Amino acid sequence: MTLTLATWNINSVRLRIDLVTRFLRQWQPDILCLQETKCPQGQFPSAALNDIGYMHIAESGQKSYHGVAIVSRLPFVRTDIRLFCGRDDCRHISATVNADRPLTIHNLYVPAGGDEPDPKINDKFAHKLQFLDELEAWFTRGAVTRGHDGLVVGDLNIAPYEHDVWSHRDLLNVVSHTPIETEGLLRVQRAGKWVDLMRRHVPLDQKLYTWWSYRAKGWNESNRGRRLDHIWSTARIAPICSHIEVLREARGWDRPSDHVPVIARFDLLA
Repeated sequence: MTLTLATWNINSVRLRIDLVTRFLRQWQPDILCLQETKCPQGQFPSAALNDIGYMHIAESGQKSYHGVAIVSRLPFVRTDIRLFCGRDDCRHISATVNADRPLTIHNLYVPAGGDEPDPKINDKFAHKLQFLDELEAWFTRGAVTRGHDGLVVGDLNIAPYEHDVWSHRDLLNVVSHTPIETEGLLRVQRAGKWVDLMRRHVPLDQKLYTWWSYRAKGWNESNRGRRLDHIWSTARIAPICSHIEVLREARGWDRPSDHVPVIARFDLLA
């Protein structure tokens, strides 16, 4: 028995619903976590997903900005939403499904942080750092119910390692790869004792990207990417993650997101 999960910053689910259904038909994950849906609550394009067998949808959305959703062929045992930094800005949703034991999935969209990596002059960057602090405190207390397995997935908007960016030297002072962010994300990971499944399968000395800027001409040839999208797990299920795939080809589809799907497969007990 296997369970397949994917995460994808779709950058407007209504604009790119055809890409979502294309992906689901071809790769058939059991669960798809979406970020930056940019869709008001109640206007999620559920019908197109129901038509291809994805009957269970949990969403937290608002007009034009942010938004997260979990789309599943498996029924949800429960769903939850958590607010961060005192803002109801649709950056978290969780769902629990039954695998060989309950599995809680936290789908996150961490603030991008703006352009200037100085919290004194950039409120967006200050918000990002506060968000990381609150994540760390939450994970320290435990974000997964005892007896459950857990996943953290989504656009965490930080590329923590040297080979998670096209040039460590050039991007050290660029938001998403500054030391204060990368160290903060690693603290968050340690606080929850999460395992970075992508880097468990792809060694740290190998380049690994999930995002290529719209601003870059010839994104494929220049390959100036960053790994902003992540899949973490609790320790028990890390060894049964048998496959990780970054679907780079999706960046070349018509009217693509600037992020691509990341897929993880788990070999569960029968």
